[in-house]
Amino acid sequence: MQTYSFLREFADSWMLLALTLVFIGVVIWAFRPGSRKAHDDAATSIFRNDARPAPEADPEKEIP
Repeated sequence: MQTYSFLREFADSWMLLALTLVFIGVVIWAFRPGSRKAHDDAATSIFRNDARPAPEADPEKEIP
């Protein structure tokens, strides 16, 4: 049981602190100044090659 107690204490103290710092770091990185262009580019990348609407489906050629 000594290993379990050690790991439980480690998870309750230092790992909680480490994961909190990682979370804060990710939030700061995501909202850093100058990242808006990268986020906007990623958000609109699926629409980049949409020059016209998709053609209407031909019901005779559809596979049942």
